[in-house]
Amino acid sequence: MASRSVNKVILLGHLGRDAETRYTPAGVPVSNFTLATNRRWKDQQTGEWKEETDWHNIVLWKSENVAPHLQKGKQIYVEGRLQTRSWEDKEGNKRYTTEVVADAFSLILLGGGRMGEAAAAAGEGEAARGAPVAAPRVAKPAGAGPPSEGPSQEISDEDVPF
Repeated sequence: MASRSVNKVILLGHLGRDAETRYTPAGVPVSNFTLATNRRWKDQQTGEWKEETDWHNIVLWKSENVAPHLQKGKQIYVEGRLQTRSWEDKEGNKRYTTEVVADAFSLILLGGGRMGEAAAAAGEGEAARGAPVAAPRVAKPAGAGPPSEGPSQEISDEDVPF
């Protein structure tokens, strides 16, 4: 019996740059962009709030109807899988990159536009039939700290690092 494994990534963040779209030789559109996610925590020793930003490289397949809406600063929710690629640079050194690979059907535009606009443009599910699409709820893991401690975890325009 083969063992099972899971490779799934869920991100909610802000685009660091406009999506760049190219086409494979077969004509399949693929867009690339960066996504910033922030993490806030209270330093136990100083009591100060600290923040850290992580940057993720996203590769979005089947993106012809979605890419025009992927502009710097927009907030998105995306689900995908991690993929690591390697290549040799001009000096012959082996280089690696890790990307989140997704398709347009696993992306939702949030804030700054109508909810589900990307899914509707891609022709998916309820959004394609004109029904409103709710933002995904992200459950807080058990034991992740008291929910009322510190300021709200909502992300505002001031939280975007660009």
